[in-house]
Amino acid sequence: MKLLTNKTVTNRPSPFTSFSFKTVLTFCSAFVLAACGSNSGSGTADEANNSSPAPTASSSNQASSDTASTSSEATGEPSRILVNQVGYAPQAAKVAVVPEGGAAEFVVIDTATQATVLQGELSAFSEWTPAGQVVAQADFTELAQPGTYVVRVEGVQDSDPFVVASQPYQALNASALKAYYYNRAGFALDAEYAGEWARDAGHADTEVLVHASAASDQRPEGTVISAPKGWYDAGDYGKYVVNSGISTYTLLAALEHFGDFYTANDTGIPESGNSTPDILEEVMWNLEWMLDMQDPNDGGVYHKLTTKNFSGAVMPSEATDTRYVVQKTTAATLNFAAVMAAASRVVAEYEDVYSGLSDEMLSAAQSAWQWAEANPDIAYQQPADVSTGAYDDDTFNDEFAWAAAELYISTGNDDYYQTLNLTEQSISNPAWAHTGALAWVSLAHHRANLTEAADVSLIESGVQQFAQELVADSEASAYGVALLHGDFYWGSNGGALNKAMMLLQGYRLSGDAQQLKAAQALFDYILGLNPTEYSYVTGFGERPPMHIHHRQSEADSVVEPVPGFVAGGPNTAAHNDCGADQYPAGEEAIARAYLDHWCSYSTNEVTINWNAPLVYVSGALESIYGRE
Repeated sequence: MKLLTNKTVTNRPSPFTSFSFKTVLTFCSAFVLAACGSNSGSGTADEANNSSPAPTASSSNQASSDTASTSSEATGEPSRILVNQVGYAPQAAKVAVVPEGGAAEFVVIDTATQATVLQGELSAFSEWTPAGQVVAQADFTELAQPGTYVVRVEGVQDSDPFVVASQPYQALNASALKAYYYNRAGFALDAEYAGEWARDAGHADTEVLVHASAASDQRPEGTVISAPKGWYDAGDYGKYVVNSGISTYTLLAALEHFGDFYTANDTGIPESGNSTPDILEEVMWNLEWMLDMQDPNDGGVYHKLTTKNFSGAVMPSEATDTRYVVQKTTAATLNFAAVMAAASRVVAEYEDVYSGLSDEMLSAAQSAWQWAEANPDIAYQQPADVSTGAYDDDTFNDEFAWAAAELYISTGNDDYYQTLNLTEQSISNPAWAHTGALAWVSLAHHRANLTEAADVSLIESGVQQFAQELVADSEASAYGVALLHGDFYWGSNGGALNKAMMLLQGYRLSGDAQQLKAAQALFDYILGLNPTEYSYVTGFGERPPMHIHHRQSEADSVVEPVPGFVAGGPNTAAHNDCGADQYPAGEEAIARAYLDHWCSYSTNEVTINWNAPLVYVSGALESIYGRE
């Protein structure tokens, strides 16, 4: 590979053609629109029944729902060279994916001067089976000079333009974090902070009823309680403790791990500019709600706060059905215990702002733990009169391990570590139903301050082993990403970002450049280096989603969706939402099974748990590259 400074090539007609649009012939029926939110089997909530075939869309925003945007090559080879459409830090690994049909060499062109600044040889072509595509890689990591560039291979359409710049993900990180502000329940979004996405408050949740499934002697059915604030979970207006668990924890971990970065950031929320980091201010909005989801009489935690059925595509202030807290469960209670124990550590650093709150959180976590010990196997059972998201996990070993780890770190009580039984805890990619890895993340971060009971060598080696497995998957991939056939489930983009987060845990322990490269590759995948050719984050890249399954974005009069949300991504299941014929089919197309349409809750919904690793990874990369 050569870096060049003075070679100029003949200017060609612009290769940056706009992406095509495909009209969707099958829309969500009125019933489906009232039931689209998230799926309990994937980390979000609605399972819609599409037996009602009415071919109409009930949305006030026709500009954002009447067409579905698709990549220009939704059913075959990439139409262009693929890159991270947002850009790269000078220090970052930089790899493009190149389709067949062109030369064996690539060049990088400065768009301002049309000069060739770097040239090199492509890797060998190979197939990435999840997409059924044969591609090569162009490694241009040596390019470190700030500027705007394209990658070019003779015979193939140029890449989208991209930047090399310091702090390339600063704006994206701020926007991904601010997405939570846009999803606040019980809060009016003023134009000063929300711009064109300003809206009235909805769901004060100060008069919530206890559902029959959650009734107790102290709080019988119909008891009125108050549980305000919190975030809307996804495209719907429910608030779910289980999904709040991993989401809130991931944001707390971002602050714990990269405090200097977040202390300096201003995301443009009403609380910006005070002495508390914006990320903590935002997390507090959800933590205060979670505290109210604990029954003070016994320490158990309600599974969710929702209406009995999903609302239609209306703004929050227009969704006025009665809301309920539903059933206490072991999963919700252990998620609560883990999050409150972790939050108590973070909030303790701001005692002058949150006087006494750290102690309150830790006490609440311990009370929840005691309830879960006494009720170790209470799985969520969806009541017959409720159809909102279930989040019905029925295996709790991972939640017990995570909660025990957080309580051990926060209290120093060895009993929690012994209960954790770390030698029996494997590591898998984190998800709302698989939280065991979060125990390893927290233990690894706090390894220098653990008691003698902790096996620090085991903690470090466990995290490293999982990271190295992901590196091996990345290096074996034609796309250079640690994504296998089984990784394209509901919310696959959240899964990709969680893998990046786990790779960064390995890097933080070892400084292994290959782990950082593999994390960057998964981030590149989210931002355009993928077979759909989308940048999956609203408001960022050349082809971001325009029609996300998000009630506020659908019901308002704004063409652009709320920015900063990552779409769920390709999914091989549950494609009855828009009609199965709207999605690429077959084993060779699983990484392309995505549709940018409101009706596609199976691939285009947004959720707080998928956005959390987007915040973590973008902030981590900014922090890491800023130190190098």
